[in-house]
Amino acid sequence: MGQYPTRLIALTEPFMVARRATLISLAVLALAACSKTPAPSAGDTLTVAATAVPHAEVLEFIKPKLAAQGLKIDIKVFNDYVQPNIQVAEKRLDVNYFQTLPYLETFNADKGTTLIPVIGVHIEPLGAYSRKVKAIGELPDGAVVAIPNEGSNEGRALLLLARNGVISLADPNKALSTLKDITANPKNLKFKELEGATLPRVLDQVDLAVINTNYALDAKLDPSKDALLIEDKNSPYVNYLVGRPDNKDDPRVQKLAKALTSPEVKAFMEQKYHGAVVPAF
Repeated sequence: MGQYPTRLIALTEPFMVARRATLISLAVLALAACSKTPAPSAGDTLTVAATAVPHAEVLEFIKPKLAAQGLKIDIKVFNDYVQPNIQVAEKRLDVNYFQTLPYLETFNADKGTTLIPVIGVHIEPLGAYSRKVKAIGELPDGAVVAIPNEGSNEGRALLLLARNGVISLADPNKALSTLKDITANPKNLKFKELEGATLPRVLDQVDLAVINTNYALDAKLDPSKDALLIEDKNSPYVNYLVGRPDNKDDPRVQKLAKALTSPEVKAFMEQKYHGAVVPAF
């Protein structure tokens, strides 16, 4: 019995040596792994809400470039103008890219949110389209005109019509003009206020529809060829990357902002959209 412990130690020594060798090997592997560039984590991902055209297309264009810089963008496509703001405000998404400053200001005032513009990216000239007449002067008396029902976009549509002599407004520079601000309507136009996303779908049912360019492009309309009226390149309605006060200075957000206003994006917009989307930087 007195020799048993010595014999046990002798038998276990090879196992102890093997175990130490295994631990050393694992440590070496761990150090080697640490020396490599880590895969992107949740902290390297930015969720971005956007409408399909052109916003999501622009984001898809810069996605590989950002990935090479270690930032993954997760693009969430929406077909309305409300949820992208709600979800960013509620921190379900990080930022969005789809709206003009007048729309953002109206949304904040109406909903009590505090979303803020990060950087201006592009202008989408608003256009008036028809499948029933070839020129604005051909609109018949009592023609039905569909316009966006969102506050700033409704005002923008009315301003476009007023600047082209179709109607008159009490204040031709009031961005938030409504139907109540119409002071002259020579052709007795009948206005239908509809959600922006539905306007291309009712184009066959009305005489004229004033449509945001993102929805026009999504419906395969060519603003430069198909619009009877269109805003000029001096439009103040720049589309912004929008975030919150708590994340506007986040390095990921700033990296996205820089990519969206790069020379590569400017060239992409000019080559792909032929004036329907105009860089604002």
